[in-house]
Amino acid sequence: MQRSIRHKNTSRQTRRLLAAAATSAAMIVALGACSSGGNSGSATERGDITIWYSNNENEVKWGKQMVEAWNADNPDEQVKAQEIPAGKSSEEVIGAAITAGNAPCLIFNTAPVAVPQFQKQGGLVDLSSFEDGDSYIEERTGDLAEQYQSEDGKFYQMPWKSNPVMLFYNKDLFAAAGLDPENPALATYDEFLATARTLVSAGVSQYAINPSATSEFFQSWFDFYPVYAAETGGTLFIENGEATFNSDEGVAVGEFWKTVYAENLAGKEKYTGDSFADGVAAMASAGPWAVSVYDGVVNWGAVPFPSSAGSTAEDTYTFSDAKNVGLFTACKNQATAWDVLKFATSEEQDGQLLELTGQMPLRQDLPEVYPDYFAANPAYEQFGDQASRTVEVPQVPNSVAAWQAFRDAWTKNVISGEGDVADAFDAAADKVHELIAE
Repeated sequence: MQRSIRHKNTSRQTRRLLAAAATSAAMIVALGACSSGGNSGSATERGDITIWYSNNENEVKWGKQMVEAWNADNPDEQVKAQEIPAGKSSEEVIGAAITAGNAPCLIFNTAPVAVPQFQKQGGLVDLSSFEDGDSYIEERTGDLAEQYQSEDGKFYQMPWKSNPVMLFYNKDLFAAAGLDPENPALATYDEFLATARTLVSAGVSQYAINPSATSEFFQSWFDFYPVYAAETGGTLFIENGEATFNSDEGVAVGEFWKTVYAENLAGKEKYTGDSFADGVAAMASAGPWAVSVYDGVVNWGAVPFPSSAGSTAEDTYTFSDAKNVGLFTACKNQATAWDVLKFATSEEQDGQLLELTGQMPLRQDLPEVYPDYFAANPAYEQFGDQASRTVEVPQVPNSVAAWQAFRDAWTKNVISGEGDVADAFDAAADKVHELIAE
């Protein structure tokens, strides 16, 4: 069968992402049976609002200063802020708040994968309904904004910040294996595999790379999806209602990773620590949040993920690992909430976010907007550049279940080595089509 695809021009860190999402699939699916009481607020009403932000230490610092700055200038429209309440996952907490009708006005911790479900629950305000909604989002975020539109063409989330996933490598281990630590041969699948074999055979680390081999739906965002984005020049997992991952390019990505696992260049069991920081693996999949974590622990470098033919850094895409902002229908004073949302994503506040967290605001021309920051923080410069070339989780119904169907196929075929990649991906695509059509 001919396959084709369309091309398009801190705490401790993996745990920062994974702990919050570990039970998201089940929780979001379960919440799908619930519905909220609908829009209780008004796009014209003003007054005090409540917001939630992440419990990440640096994001709390950002949130507190943002609220303080707003409140100082707006005595009649005060913002009360708190960390998102504890729960098995952020998605569970937010979904439950929608169902109960007591969600805050804004949540600065909204996962794009959960937006279709929150939208289905009636919990999210259509930001396009504000007079300047579309124009503000599109002018701030640029071409990438389209990836955050729902199927009806409207925005139910504000694109906020991304953590472009890149390939970190340990320069000291590369040097110990006789490899060039400044210009590592990692651009193509063949180069990556040769480098990986050298690292393991030299005994400098147990594994060349060790992405999580567990079966949670979101794990594919850190092994399959960055390489698929690099291979296809920025193709989404699902486009125009069709799965794309069972194309020639997607199968090639699966075959590449299957070789990595078959040759024991990556582990097939869960590793409970940070295998990169611990020296168990010489490479890792991570975003700019990892810079402050690994500095002083690992003598690291970072490069784009490989593709079959290789590409230059300025042409390579990756996964965005974004978190966004939702405006929730339980909010009474939605006019104020919209103004606060624009204030929180202004050029000044995006600069504060960059300074305090090292995460990349979803703002076009990032390096040109904040040249002083990147000059003073050169370790982040390549992430600022990479932020303009990212792919997001598609905004489709049953998004979590769709990713889980793919991950199940990946775990059985790619990691465990059972069966044919093309057949497994075709079967997964059939399941995905059923799910997103519901």
